Amino acid sequence: MRVFKFGGASVKDPDSVRNVARIIIDHHGSGPLVVVLSAMGKTTNALEQLCANFMEGKTTAMLKIFEQIRDVHFDIARDLFPDSKHAIFKILEQSFYHLYYYISEPPGKNYNYEYDRIVSTGEVVSTQILSAYLKEAGLSNRLFPAQKLVITDASFRDARVDWILTTQSIQKQLTPFLKQGAGPCSPSLVITQGFIGGTPQGFTTTLGREGSDFTAAILAYALNASEVVIWKDVPGLLNADPKLLAETVLLDNISYQEAIELSYYGATIIHPKTLKPLLSKNIQLKVKSFHDPSMPGSVINDNQHHDGQIPSFIFKFNQVLASIFPKDFSFIAEDNLSIIFSDFARHGVKINLMQNSAISFSVCFDKDKTKTPALLKDLNKNFSVKYNDNLELITVRHYDKANLQDIIKNREVLLEQKSRTTLQLVVQKKT
Repeated sequence: MRVFKFGGASVKDPDSVRNVARIIIDHHGSGPLVVVLSAMGKTTNALEQLCANFMEGKTTAMLKIFEQIRDVHFDIARDLFPDSKHAIFKILEQSFYHLYYYISEPPGKNYNYEYDRIVSTGEVVSTQILSAYLKEAGLSNRLFPAQKLVITDASFRDARVDWILTTQSIQKQLTPFLKQGAGPCSPSLVITQGFIGGTPQGFTTTLGREGSDFTAAILAYALNASEVVIWKDVPGLLNADPKLLAETVLLDNISYQEAIELSYYGATIIHPKTLKPLLSKNIQLKVKSFHDPSMPGSVINDNQHHDGQIPSFIFKFNQVLASIFPKDFSFIAEDNLSIIFSDFARHGVKINLMQNSAISFSVCFDKDKTKTPALLKDLNKNFSVKYNDNLELITVRHYDKANLQDIIKNREVLLEQKSRTTLQLVVQKKT
C-alpha cells in the first residue's frame, strides 16, 4: 500500500488535473493507493487574503476574492466535465455556498479559528473535482474528509496530532476499502485532503506549513504503508535551489537524518515533522516529478551510504545579525543566556545561528516587520545591542567537497561557523 501526495502546482488547471489522473491510473493497478491532495494552484493564498478581509470587515474586497476563487474552480470543472448536468457542479455549488454563508456572518475574535474554517475550503473543493474526474475516467474511488481522519487538538493553524486517536480513526475507516484489492473497478483507491485535521468535537483545524506532506506521512504511519511518493514540479531533491545556483545536482538517495539536517538549516526539501513518522516505521519517501513520472526521482530512507558525497547549499535571505553585550562589560554567562533565550522564545523568533565570545553573544535570525523591532526593544532593556540587517545566511553541508569561492564571490563574510560537516556564513553583498 502506498501514499501519493500531489501539491497545488500539480492541479493548477484542467490539463494538470488530467495529468495527475493519468499518474494515479498508471500506478493504481500495482496495489491499494491513498492520494493526498492540496488546494489548486494559488487557492490557499487567495483564501488567506479572503480571510484577512473577512476579519477586517472589508466585505467588498472579500466577496470579489470569493467570486474569483469560485470562478476558477468552476472553469476547471467545466473543462473537465462537458456535461453541464454532471453531479460535480452541485457538489461544488454546495461547498462554495457553505463558505459564502459562513463569511456572511460577523467574524469571531479568534483569527486562527476563522482561518482554519475558511482556508480549508481549498483542499475540500480540489479533492471533490479530482475524485469526480477519476470516476469519470473509470477509476472507482472513495473520498474521505480529512477532518475525520486526522484527529488533532484545538491549536488552530498549527494543530498537534493525537496519534492514538488518528491511527484508530484511519485504520477503522480506510482499511476496509484498501483491503479489497487493486484494479480499475475496485474501491481500493482513497482520496483525501492534505493540510486539514479536525478536533474530536468536530472543529476544523490545519496542520501548519508543509501540512499536506505531513498528512501523507500521518496516513502512511497509521496504515503501515510501504512508501510515500511526493510529486513535485522538479526532478527530485536537488543540492541547491536552481534559481540561485546555475548548476545543481540531483540527490538520488539520502538518509532520513540527512534530510532532517537539510530541512533544519532551511532547505525547502521535506519538513522534519513529515520525516519523523516515516523514520519511526522505516517507510521510504520518494520525491518524483509529475512532469516526467518515468524518471526515478530521489529516495529518502535509512541508507546513509550516499550522505556526504555531494555538497548541498542553502540560502536564507532577509537575515538580521545581532551582537548582544552585557551593559557592565561582564562575561556572557548562563544567567545572561537565559534572559536572551527567554526574549527570543517570548517573541516567537527562531535563532538560525549563534556564536559567543567572552563578552558578546551573536545571533542570526529571520527579519520580521513586527517581531524584530519588539525583540530588539526587549533585548535593549538588559543589554547593549548592535545589529545589521538585510543579510544572507549561507549553509553548506559537506563543505569539504564544495567550491566556496564561487559562493562568497562579491560577498563580505561577517560571521563564520563550521562543524565537521556544516559551514555557515553570514554575508553581506558588496556594493
